[in-house]
Amino acid sequence: MARVVIGDKENGKQMSTVQGWSALDDQAVSYARALAADAVQKVGNGHPGTAMSLAPVAYNLFQRHLVHDPSDPQWLGRDRFILSCGHSSLTLYIQLFLSGYGLEMRDLESFRTWGSLTPGHPEFGHTAGVEMTTGPLGQGVATAVGMAMAARYERGLLDPAAPANQSLFDHSIWVICSDGDLQEGVSAEASSLAGTQELGNLNVIYDDNRISIEGDTHNAFTEDVSARYRAYGWHVIDVAAAANGNVDLAALDAAMVAAKKESSKPTLIRMKSVIAWPAPKAQGTAGSHGSALGEDEIKATKVALGLNPDEHFAMPAEVLAHARLVKNRGAQTREQWNTKFEQWITGNPDKAALLTRLQTRSLPAGWDAQLPVFAPGKDVATRAASGEVINAIAAVLPEFWGGSADLAGSNNTTIKGGGSFLPATSAIDGANPYGRIIHFGIREHAMGSILNGITLHGLSRSFGGTFAVFSDYMRPAVRLAALMKIPATFVWTHDSIGVGEDGPTHQPIEHFAALRAIPGLDVIRPGDANEVTEAWRKIITRDRACGILLSRQNLPVFDRSQCEAAAGTAKGAYILKELPNPKAILIATGSEVSLAIDAQTALAAEGINVRVVSAPCLEWFAEQDQSYKDSVLTPGLVKISIEVGIAQGWRELIGDSGIAISLEHYGASADAKRLFKEFGFSVDNVVAQVRKAI
Repeated sequence: MARVVIGDKENGKQMSTVQGWSALDDQAVSYARALAADAVQKVGNGHPGTAMSLAPVAYNLFQRHLVHDPSDPQWLGRDRFILSCGHSSLTLYIQLFLSGYGLEMRDLESFRTWGSLTPGHPEFGHTAGVEMTTGPLGQGVATAVGMAMAARYERGLLDPAAPANQSLFDHSIWVICSDGDLQEGVSAEASSLAGTQELGNLNVIYDDNRISIEGDTHNAFTEDVSARYRAYGWHVIDVAAAANGNVDLAALDAAMVAAKKESSKPTLIRMKSVIAWPAPKAQGTAGSHGSALGEDEIKATKVALGLNPDEHFAMPAEVLAHARLVKNRGAQTREQWNTKFEQWITGNPDKAALLTRLQTRSLPAGWDAQLPVFAPGKDVATRAASGEVINAIAAVLPEFWGGSADLAGSNNTTIKGGGSFLPATSAIDGANPYGRIIHFGIREHAMGSILNGITLHGLSRSFGGTFAVFSDYMRPAVRLAALMKIPATFVWTHDSIGVGEDGPTHQPIEHFAALRAIPGLDVIRPGDANEVTEAWRKIITRDRACGILLSRQNLPVFDRSQCEAAAGTAKGAYILKELPNPKAILIATGSEVSLAIDAQTALAAEGINVRVVSAPCLEWFAEQDQSYKDSVLTPGLVKISIEVGIAQGWRELIGDSGIAISLEHYGASADAKRLFKEFGFSVDNVVAQVRKAI
């Protein structure tokens, strides 16, 4: 068995042994450090320092601890790895290269260049082996919490009776994060919840190198991180650096072994390192964080590593072949897993059929047969209608689960009888480790990231709710969902000044436009209860990030014998009610659609016929062909948009001659009816604007 000396050899101290480690492993790490320096030097920009110091950490993880099969990055039985400090993307790319995921030396040579598989930050769906897009600090940690929650929930769907840690579907979520990740508030929100949830399948390696762009992190970050995480309920292991500043790999390896054995708490391994080790001048400096080291410093570093200073992008064939033996080990692990999986299929045919459906994201026949249809005559808040639809969906889709940021009663996000998703040790009534109701707590930012993690994990469908005005707190996660093109679903209620007496702090004004400005996000604002049903029907069948905006106040349920069918919702905008020879078109969303109908009636009494168009989702409407768009928004007719928010974005639909009835200032504290009247959302004002327009 090879013996590896870690740390300072002086006087025979600081000597450790990592079982199974060889001289070829040492060489792989040394060449990995050099590759990080070379890649950044060639392109002229990037973050070499952290990738250099993390090389042994990531190599040890991929070679010895991570359960994975490089031949199939989507293998169901794999662990997940997230590089939360996405700026150190070379940390991941080099391990994907060494492990045989498909990256080759030419990909490292084209780092951060057009069309390469190695962009500046890891991108989900772009590079095999990348489990999520990272770069915005803190998001990786928070998203990993969602993955760990999803792993537990999916175990409950597929193998709930298996003994602890003995299910085929038990696996770990591994994260490497930085000082910056743990300074971001989103990681604190999510880590707090992870402790409450006792997510023993979550292991976070914190690279405590005490360097950020502005220098020593003690400029702004002096808290005892270990104590904070212990207070969250985490298992914390502190790993000091070796005497020469190198990572103490033996101690780190022991910590990783201990993390895998801890099943009742998430684990934080706080690991001390020196950024850019062993660069003679650059190590421990802020400059090495985000700048190329320079040719002279790279040569000196290679000498310190025992490498040829005149070689660039070097990787001896025997070293690469040794590292890629992990593919064989992964294949063997996969084969053993497959044997057990076949036995599980034989013994659990119903669960196996469910798994097949979940893997293909297909839906059972008739899944939507029991979705509610709302009769006219009784006003219904769209948030209440959404609650009914959520429960109807949950009755036929066991993979459907979610909750809210402590607002379930207001957001109507509770799955009745679903049980609270909480660890078995919880004393809370209704606690169930496989429960369907997620209590995110007052953590909107983390909720968005956790939903992304659940969605990325792959088998279940989740949703999370809060007030529309607090979508601001979630925006970074929502943007990432859209960027990754994943079907995360955000429920935003109390969507207008209809909130009423809570006042302007709780009344969204600019939010519709701000959310619609996110490319790849569907923003849906149904006009009545039946449009809510149709919106959810499309959400469930569409693999795209979306947010549904819902009213606090009751809204009329349109009489569909007098109006067009709510199925038009799926096209994003449709003619709700037509009158002969219309002189203008009223386009409205949400609670303002009923106002448009009332204005249409008043105008007809004056001999002025107008068309009413309900436009619940402008993104869906934009996807329709031009002939359909023209049939709804007929060219030549004056168009008036009605929406209780800023007019930004409407000019494209109403044209230069159109009129936007909008709200260009904040609201006030008063009852909803008074606010709508005072701010011009009344039949009288709409009628006056139509007269003016024609």
